[in-house]
Amino acid sequence: MKYKNPFSVLVVIYAKDTHRVLMLQRDDDSEFWQSVTGTIETGEQPYQTALREVKEEIGVDIVEQGLVLKDCEYSLKFEIFPQFRYKYAPETIYCTEHWFLLELPDEIVPKLTEHLDYQWVSAVEAIQLTKSPNNAKAIEQYLI
Repeated sequence: MKYKNPFSVLVVIYAKDTHRVLMLQRDDDSEFWQSVTGTIETGEQPYQTALREVKEEIGVDIVEQGLVLKDCEYSLKFEIFPQFRYKYAPETIYCTEHWFLLELPDEIVPKLTEHLDYQWVSAVEAIQLTKSPNNAKAIEQYLI
């Protein structure tokens, strides 16, 4: 079994026109809402991972569309939720996450490939909706 690398990205996406945040419902835990996230693959830099994950998870090609992906130049180490640890090597309980921010001109209908549903919500609602303390912290720090 190939285990996930314990290094990942978080990309908080918001719409410039409404200032609402895009939240995605995980397909492996329907009670879990989050921003775009993803594992940094071998040989990738966090920025490359963020570009790839946004394209894979919501169908937005940042480079092709001339959008600006802001590297928050911030990362933190966090404890992986127990229900997701099976994806990692045994004894791996921590992951280091790098943060990014993506402003879209307006709200879009994302092309979901890895999630059940999506919502555009206020930053306050996004913080209340997510189970991820990191995701909540990033939204609070950059959008409130």
